[in-house]
Amino acid sequence: MVHVKQTLREAAYDFSTWTGFIPESEIRRLLRYQVKYYFGGGKPGIVPVETFAKILKELSERQLKDVAQGNALKVINEYNYGPTQGIQSFREVLAKRLRSVDNLDITADDVLITTGSQQCLYAILDVLIDPGDVIITTAPVYLGFVSPAEKLGAQVICVPTDLEGIVPEYVEEAILKSIRDFAKKPEIIYVVPDSDNPKGTTMPYKRRETLFEIAEEHNILIIEDAAYREIQFGDLKLPAIKTFDEYNTRVAYLRTTSKEAAVFRVGYSVMPRKLMEQVVKDKGFLDLCTATIVQEILSIYYEKYIDKVLPDIVKGYKERRDTMVKTIDEYFPSGLRTDPTGGFFVWWESENDGFDSKRFLERVAIPNDILYVPGHAFYPLRGLLYDPSTKEFARLTVPRNTMRINYSFPTPQLIREGISRLGDLLKKEIR
Repeated sequence: MVHVKQTLREAAYDFSTWTGFIPESEIRRLLRYQVKYYFGGGKPGIVPVETFAKILKELSERQLKDVAQGNALKVINEYNYGPTQGIQSFREVLAKRLRSVDNLDITADDVLITTGSQQCLYAILDVLIDPGDVIITTAPVYLGFVSPAEKLGAQVICVPTDLEGIVPEYVEEAILKSIRDFAKKPEIIYVVPDSDNPKGTTMPYKRRETLFEIAEEHNILIIEDAAYREIQFGDLKLPAIKTFDEYNTRVAYLRTTSKEAAVFRVGYSVMPRKLMEQVVKDKGFLDLCTATIVQEILSIYYEKYIDKVLPDIVKGYKERRDTMVKTIDEYFPSGLRTDPTGGFFVWWESENDGFDSKRFLERVAIPNDILYVPGHAFYPLRGLLYDPSTKEFARLTVPRNTMRINYSFPTPQLIREGISRLGDLLKKEIR
């Protein structure tokens, strides 16, 4: 018998180009660390678990009754494939709620269900963006939008922000500059108007209105990412940019159940009909449909329970926000922080330009059981920055002295302990 010795060798895969220059999400990477003081990804820490236990009990009892009465097929369909756009009953519940809370003149046919609003972001980019197409957004920006945009070959142009979010005048100047320099009108303007990720800033009414007018004048789609719309701490609720879109032609309005319900990975959105047709087609290629049974669970929640539990959820997050900003002010070295009126995050910037928050995280914070997200993660890899002082585009220089600090997951006690510890460590590092 002849024995052939086989040599193991690594398979040579010809990966797509994007895999070589777009790294793993910094937030996904940091989730691997198990620390006591977790201020990293925006994990909800206040979830109405008793309510969902009631819903599951209610749903299971009704299904058992249906089976006993010979309606097993009805129950089977609740565990089966469903329409790509989402099941009709759930879309009707959400359309009713959006008519009430956001004053949107819509029906169930205007609502799209996706596997998280993240899938909707990706699908919109996938159907609109060809390599070289221009997108305008903020600096910093939600990395779950900017990374797929660059993956698909977009030229990302960032405009500066202040403590009230994006500056519409800079957006218009950047649009005109893009047309002059690249012979390309931007395809998309992406914003998070309510307590944005990562800075936590909220756009005032006039900026929302002006931004819509600019998009309307230049025939550009606005993606309004309203992930934190229900998590607002004041009595005044600003109108969504979508409310200016009387004919449903200009704004894709994205909402998510993750912050206001639980992380079931279900998003819901309203967008121009022609765009929705292509996004539904794209979603069919991505996952066929969102799980029917999860939509059934959430349909009960939004119809019967959300308004009963949401006030306490928001109150709990406000307490955590208050604890965090108070402790930062008490213990951190000199720097600037945002003052979020909702959402999940505080953005902090050291006055010392030489401070590197990523190196500090790896070398000092994580060994001391603390995790946050370094601010550099929230910038495009190959983006341009519009400089209002020179009216020119420049290669984006990413600041290293910033961090996004999450307050939604840890309890107030853990926030107090962890932020005071982080502040003491920062003072030793930054002199």
